[in-house]
Amino acid sequence: MRLYLSSYQLGDHPEVFTGLVGGRGRGWVIMNAFDGADLGTRRLETERQIKNLADVGLAARELDLRGHDSVSLAAKIGQPDFLWVRGGNVFTLRAALAQSGADNLITDRLEADALVYAGFSAGGCVLAPSLLGLEECDSTEDALSTYGAVQFDGLGILDRPFVPHLDSPEHPEREALTRVAAAYSRADEPYWGLRDGQALVVDGSSVSLR
Repeated sequence: MRLYLSSYQLGDHPEVFTGLVGGRGRGWVIMNAFDGADLGTRRLETERQIKNLADVGLAARELDLRGHDSVSLAAKIGQPDFLWVRGGNVFTLRAALAQSGADNLITDRLEADALVYAGFSAGGCVLAPSLLGLEECDSTEDALSTYGAVQFDGLGILDRPFVPHLDSPEHPEREALTRVAAAYSRADEPYWGLRDGQALVVDGSSVSLR
């Protein structure tokens, strides 16, 4: 299994991500955590993510999970070297993954070590066993209005919650996520806590914060 989960954007060590991919590669950008944004903002942010990846030698196109089911998604996705999952609203992202069948596809591909899963913020959060507590930061309303359901189960790929933007004074969600982390600590629940610039890296049995 290969994961590159950044607190914000590509983080301080994008070369670790490209190393997991094996140099230049082709993949998909998943923007569905941004489904609540207006169309113009979403388009510009999609272009930004694709350019950021191109700047480190990775070619990508958007894979919009809306409108897909497990059959059409499997046909569309092909055999990418990586997925890059943008942050945003974790509940909207989770609903999109469930509706399209991407949750099961991603889990299966990771178990087979068939691709690198990478992303930031909500893109990492959604891999936890549970999303409970993150409603302190992300509203459930966009997922409910767009997808008709809110799911609090994560994909269960990580062994604990992923909490980004800690000790990151310039990030607007720092205070909310500090409260999330404090609640996990009070409950004696371990979590991966990252400041912006850091990334959680999994490469087989090796797990590290970079």
